[in-house]
Amino acid sequence: MIGNGEDDDILDRDLEGRDLESRAEPAPVYLIDASIYVFRAWHTMPDEFTDSDGWPTNAVQGFARFLLDVLERERPKHIAVAFDEALDSCFRNALYPAYKANRDPAPEELKRQFAHCKTLCVALGLSVLGHSEYEADDLIGSALRHAREAGHRGIILSADKDLSQLLHIGDEQWDYARNQRWGAHGVRARHGVEAHQIPDYLALSGDAVDNIPGVPGIGAKTAAVLLAHFGDLDSVLARVEEVPFLRFRGAAQAAVKLREHRNNALLFRRLTTIACDVPVGDAAPRFHRSSADAASLGAICEALRFGPMTRKRIYAAGGLNFADHAPQT
Repeated sequence: MIGNGEDDDILDRDLEGRDLESRAEPAPVYLIDASIYVFRAWHTMPDEFTDSDGWPTNAVQGFARFLLDVLERERPKHIAVAFDEALDSCFRNALYPAYKANRDPAPEELKRQFAHCKTLCVALGLSVLGHSEYEADDLIGSALRHAREAGHRGIILSADKDLSQLLHIGDEQWDYARNQRWGAHGVRARHGVEAHQIPDYLALSGDAVDNIPGVPGIGAKTAAVLLAHFGDLDSVLARVEEVPFLRFRGAAQAAVKLREHRNNALLFRRLTTIACDVPVGDAAPRFHRSSADAASLGAICEALRFGPMTRKRIYAAGGLNFADHAPQT
């Protein structure tokens, strides 16, 4: 049977559309490392803002602006916000008591603002992740695993290099403050190693931010050379007798240090590896945005003394009309 030309064109376009749809990029789940943005606001925003009880709100003001920017710009359908609750009770502290011991405890003024930030996220209908034994990185890693299993890709909002180890093809990491985005293939350009090598890289070279010393004498460049040659930390340690023959300055001494600090290197890798098997609550695996709670939004806006423009943005981000909920004067 000879087909009608017009019908054939329609069929061709329909099949092409289905093919394009089948190859469409998976829907993203936005995973926010909240603590980094709360701390940034705490250090950069003026302390002229106070809540109804006179406590400072500069951190929550800055975090709210960041969060609203993301919601307005991206309009995410799937999103989770991870907070660090395990500041000194993380499983890593049990493995290595010096872990993050170089950091001063958060003052009460900042702790209160973390609580306000969580309340704001919940009121906006966002999934909030927190755990007393795991860090935000672990919660993001576990959430991303669930999201992938549900057919999503991840967009991680954080500048933290540790989180680059989570990137697979299709995922992105986004340093929102600098507006820099990179995927799994971009990790090598930034750190000299592949995404999956980040835990081994940090175990060897150390991570001063988390008070992980690494192997003495093994800096970032040497760690990258070792991993480029051997592939992973286990192979470096198993074939350490080959290290003196590699072409980099100090290779013989590096082999000595690797033998001496073998156990520490393996311990440090346990610290630098993100746990991806943490319970992340009932919102998994899709982390759908739910409806905003108008009453809760009104209460937090009052308590934090947000201005009218910020309140309008908050209600709009929650899909609500501010005029319908504005306090009567």
